[in-house]
Amino acid sequence: MTNTPASNRLRQDDIDHVIHLGTNLKTHAEEGPFIVAGGEGVWLIDEAGNRYIEALSGLWCASLGFTVPRLRDAAARAIDRLPYSHLFFSRSHEAAIQLADRLIELAPEGLSRVLFSNSGSEANDAAVKLVWYYNNARGLHRKKKVIGRMGGYHGTTLASSSLTGIPNMHRQYDLPLSFARHTDSPHYWKYAQEGESEEAFARRLAGNLESLIEREGPHTIGAFIAEPVIGSGGVILPPKGYFDLIQPILRKHDILFIADEIICGFGRAGSWWGSDVYGIRPDILTCGKQLAAGVQPISATLVSEEIAGVMARQSDEIGAFWHGVTHAGHPVCAAVALETLKIYEEEDVMGHAARVGRHLQARLAGFADHPLVGEVRGIGMMGALQLVSDKATKTGFLPRHAIGSDVRKEALRHGLALREAGDAVVLSPPLIITEAEIDNLCDRLRATLDVIQTTRPF
Repeated sequence: MTNTPASNRLRQDDIDHVIHLGTNLKTHAEEGPFIVAGGEGVWLIDEAGNRYIEALSGLWCASLGFTVPRLRDAAARAIDRLPYSHLFFSRSHEAAIQLADRLIELAPEGLSRVLFSNSGSEANDAAVKLVWYYNNARGLHRKKKVIGRMGGYHGTTLASSSLTGIPNMHRQYDLPLSFARHTDSPHYWKYAQEGESEEAFARRLAGNLESLIEREGPHTIGAFIAEPVIGSGGVILPPKGYFDLIQPILRKHDILFIADEIICGFGRAGSWWGSDVYGIRPDILTCGKQLAAGVQPISATLVSEEIAGVMARQSDEIGAFWHGVTHAGHPVCAAVALETLKIYEEEDVMGHAARVGRHLQARLAGFADHPLVGEVRGIGMMGALQLVSDKATKTGFLPRHAIGSDVRKEALRHGLALREAGDAVVLSPPLIITEAEIDNLCDRLRATLDVIQTTRPF
């Protein structure tokens, strides 16, 4: 950032007044912000004109990068036509209706209704409420617990962060709430026993899940929530056969499956949905982030016809379905989401991402020989490098040495904007990135790791 009175004032105003998310607030007050002034394609631009490859699509969401005139124009048309409306009390508008219709056309088989929200956290929070609403309507008043997974991430509201399996998300918040339970992380590299195959690891995790259900009592378990690929928890892929083993257990015990597609949805995992990749048949699906390419805040909770029918009967019994937020299905957000889906189809963004994703995975595989990298993992347009201090023992750096933040800061010096997840560096570039830009990204990442390896005492 340029060192001018105006820029210095902006930095100080940020330090004085902005609460930053996922940030050490004391350190931030000392070091100040990284301020983005603009964006172009897959690049971020600071006020000095320095350019940085955006390696995480902002927060997994800027799928079309930062030059999207079609979305700008769609938003402008929507503002001119209807700058605000809501979906309470039977009121509706064309953009929300059309978006709901298109989502159901694209969704995995069996889903038939759409409940709009503003963020992924809200979409998952709403999913929990619907599980409770559904089971209360069926007279199953104790069937309220929801099982998440260690390492999984589902948001920051009270309910969604309770289901998140990252302990630091719970500290000092009196979380998780009492309805939440957690089962094993599906991270094979980290948690498999010596000599255990992926298939055997999957069978053990499925057995542990069923043991948890039986221990708690199936009559108390309402739902299981899982990302097809764990995103913010470190791009953790399921072991072979995992979801094929999990789903019969859930059906056996009348437990709903919530597929959290906030990150995986809309091409990130190599298909429209991560559920398609792994053969998941969800009862509830949540989506957001790439739904409007990060340009507008919008998310959705999709439910099956069975759940929708019970909801309708219950709302008739008690007078209304009392749930909603002011900006759910906002006409501008919905219009931008609709245009985003059109761009995905008309410009074959999914096909491009699948092709370029193969190149990304090939380039990431080349990091396996780096002294700091213990595991390379990824699928489609998402990947991670697990950083270790000892390859042989798989020893990481936490909690004694927080290497992730050092990597993130060093990467900025190499013109690369990325983030860490514990001891992992996670990557999720815009779907429109080219192979040449991926090469550029990976070259900058290797240079970053080389500096960390040679300059940091371990």
